[in-house]
Amino acid sequence: MTLVVSGVAGIDDHDTGTGHPECQARVDAAMAGLADAGIDEGVVRLPPEPATRDDLLRVHGAAYLDALERFCAAGGGDLDPDTPAVPGSWTTALHAAGAGLTAVDALRRGDGEVGFVVARPPGHHASANRAMGFCLLNNVAVAAGAIVANGERALIVDWDVHHGNGTQDIFWHNPSVLYFSTHQAPHYPGTGSMGESGGPAAPGTTVNVPLPAGATGDALRRAIDELAAPISDQFRPDWVLVSAGFDAHRDDPLADLMLTSADFADLALRVAALAPATGRLVLFLEGGYDLDAVRRSVGATLAALEGADYRPEPASSGGPGPGVVDACRRFHEQLRGGW
Repeated sequence: MTLVVSGVAGIDDHDTGTGHPECQARVDAAMAGLADAGIDEGVVRLPPEPATRDDLLRVHGAAYLDALERFCAAGGGDLDPDTPAVPGSWTTALHAAGAGLTAVDALRRGDGEVGFVVARPPGHHASANRAMGFCLLNNVAVAAGAIVANGERALIVDWDVHHGNGTQDIFWHNPSVLYFSTHQAPHYPGTGSMGESGGPAAPGTTVNVPLPAGATGDALRRAIDELAAPISDQFRPDWVLVSAGFDAHRDDPLADLMLTSADFADLALRVAALAPATGRLVLFLEGGYDLDAVRRSVGATLAALEGADYRPEPASSGGPGPGVVDACRRFHEQLRGGW
């Protein structure tokens, strides 16, 4: 398998300041994970083109984009208590959003079988008109917007420990995007309840699995097998995009789920099976704030997709959460009148 990697390594001017958990070292850790897994030599590395205004306008408001660009140009500051910006943040965010488009275009050309977007700032909290939760532009949404503009359908699987409120909001009324999220609840940003299932124009196209603190990998595996898979079979996506946050790892300092790197490998294999064909799967780096955990998790995840044997930790099981998966399955079976 050929892995297409696009990201902001070497062109990252988004300086969040000393001690901020969302830092440039996260990209370095992710890239080191590829080397650890022994799969970096066959990688196709593509520098991203910055997203254009038209690319961004599919998912973000014009007034918001103008305001964010002006804010950065004026020196930046704090967009909210968690989300700083500096003069270089705007250009870096444009390249982060463009990296997903670069990966999608490369896969369309047949240049690889799987894409990995190693970009920051992350994106899934950014809504159409607001930056929050470390996120400025919604990278996975920009890619999905381009896919929909091409007359295709996208499944977004978000296994970040935090609910991707921005992605959900952007596609709430769009029947061409199915958004599936597993996340810790209650937890930041406070959204993502089971009952949030899509707007009137797109009923059932949002699927949330809010898991309790302490949940282990078996709950997420079950969520993919028993909920994402049958719903995806009905939806029939042309592309599968993954908001691949690694902050559900048990070592992460910002959350309380108990996954290991092997759990992410298992999830990746399950999600890859939902893609309709080879070359229609792209993973986007979202959260993950323990650098060693990010390194191990990225390595295990992409090694699994490559068919390589690299699992620095065993998979986890036995925590709470399977009951929540059962409740979500019953809810969506009733919503759809069965599978």
